[in-house]
Amino acid sequence: MKTIRCAIYTRKSSEEGLEQDFNSLDAQHAACAAYITSQASEGWSRVGSRYEDGGISGGTLQRPGLMRLLDDIRSGLIDIVVVYKVDRLTRSLLDFSKLVETFDQAGVSFVSVTQSFNTTNSMGRLTLNMLLSFAQFEREVTAERIRDKIAASKQRGMWMGGTPPIGYRPDGRSLAIVEDEAALVRRVYALYLELGIVSDLQAHLLRERIEQPVRISLTGRTYGGGPFNRAQLYRMLNNPLYIGLICHGAQRYPGNHPPIIDMALWENVQAQLSGNTQGKQQAPTVCDPGLLVGKLFDADETPLVSNHSAKGKVRYRYYVSRHLQHGCTGTDRAKNDGANGVRIPALEIEPLIIAAITKQLGDMIGLATALGYDLGGPDAAWQLTQRAEQLANILATSRPAAQQSLLSTIVRRIDVHPEAVQLTVATDALRAALKLSDVPAVDPASTPATDIGITLPVRLKRSGMAMRLVLEAGGSAIPRSPDAQLLAAISKGRAWWRQLQANPDMTVAALARAEKVGPTYVDRILRLAFLSPKIIEAIISGTAPANLTLERLKDVKLIDLDWAEQHRLLGTA
Repeated sequence: MKTIRCAIYTRKSSEEGLEQDFNSLDAQHAACAAYITSQASEGWSRVGSRYEDGGISGGTLQRPGLMRLLDDIRSGLIDIVVVYKVDRLTRSLLDFSKLVETFDQAGVSFVSVTQSFNTTNSMGRLTLNMLLSFAQFEREVTAERIRDKIAASKQRGMWMGGTPPIGYRPDGRSLAIVEDEAALVRRVYALYLELGIVSDLQAHLLRERIEQPVRISLTGRTYGGGPFNRAQLYRMLNNPLYIGLICHGAQRYPGNHPPIIDMALWENVQAQLSGNTQGKQQAPTVCDPGLLVGKLFDADETPLVSNHSAKGKVRYRYYVSRHLQHGCTGTDRAKNDGANGVRIPALEIEPLIIAAITKQLGDMIGLATALGYDLGGPDAAWQLTQRAEQLANILATSRPAAQQSLLSTIVRRIDVHPEAVQLTVATDALRAALKLSDVPAVDPASTPATDIGITLPVRLKRSGMAMRLVLEAGGSAIPRSPDAQLLAAISKGRAWWRQLQANPDMTVAALARAEKVGPTYVDRILRLAFLSPKIIEAIISGTAPANLTLERLKDVKLIDLDWAEQHRLLGTA
């Protein structure tokens, strides 16, 4: 008779009672062992290893005992897994399906002692799925009850746990004030109103060596200490707990704890924070907004509107003369294009304008002269430098909303002419953005009203349907950030081509199987190895046409073996 090796798995969600001599895990194990003994006539035999998890939820598969059991199953050491109840193994239907698949691959059966079925027949599988569905339903209902209880408790102003903010300590279902920390919180609020900017507040705290208090959690763990960072200061200045409120999602309820900050101070701080916000929150779907909307005009004084096109997952943005977008197609578009309208890639005009403004902000003497500031003292020069650097940092940020807000404020207009781009910066708006009320003007009675004009020596050059911006000196295109995705694909294509050359017997299909991709994909990437050096150099330098992307190069007809034809087809001639 063949010996059937049986492994017993036991689990208990909580650690309560595990310290007893005979606990729940022992009881489950004894019941399963007795069941195996009753099947001795069928050749069942219990393996020596004991697989158990105490104090671990059935909602996860990351359990040490279960991991050992699965390892032994894959090693072919087990024929049947025996548990007291199905939910001892898992409470998730999805997790159970994964376990059953693992069991099937290893030829292992699954038996529940109290429910008397196994997975070797269809009825057992149906019953198991039904039981697990109810077990998962019970678990989800329990979670919903807990969430509802937390919400109801917060509506009554209770503190429902977690790490309390600086200034408080837990006090049952409420919070108690820690006076030394509360004094620090009040000082931070007052300093912010005085300084007006969180970055200045952070710098002041660093100079004064004011750091976070060292705190001890209820479990005895020490945390805190060290200087404040900007994120921590923003959280402190925005935390409604300090005015006696308890938050649950977007709702706020009166708390049972005493406030640290009075309402007048809180409202002043919130008004200051709101006034300093750079731009409005963009909609979740607008991840790449037009930074210069409403500011661009062509040579005929026609506004340029933001437009985009998409191919696959790639989104291309343009600024287009209004009459080219609305009501002009076919011959009308061809007639109006060029001298009477432009279509400029956003990724070329936007970096050009940002670079010009950043350069102006870096010229302290020129900036002070244009704005009419008196830099006779070192304090005035230092303040102007610091604020100009902050605006430059906003323009360099990766947050389009902040860039868009600042540019829409300080840029009066941008005129795109065939031989140059004229940028006009509003002096009054720039002066307000710098927030230099303490810096005296050259003439206290008045400040210059003339806007700052910046001429950018670039000209327009046609590239397909769009225009390229080309530097006047040398005739090179305005550089953009290199297309990392396209460069990686070219590198891969060259590596695959070298691999085929080194192995004459290898076919494209064999290479595709080795790389675990489709032959069509391999063929398309291989063609990138035949791009001309001039095109690759333009991609690396960021001067390639804006529409020269990996998505566009899926069209293999564009990669002609004749490099001159490549340049013509791809607009790099």
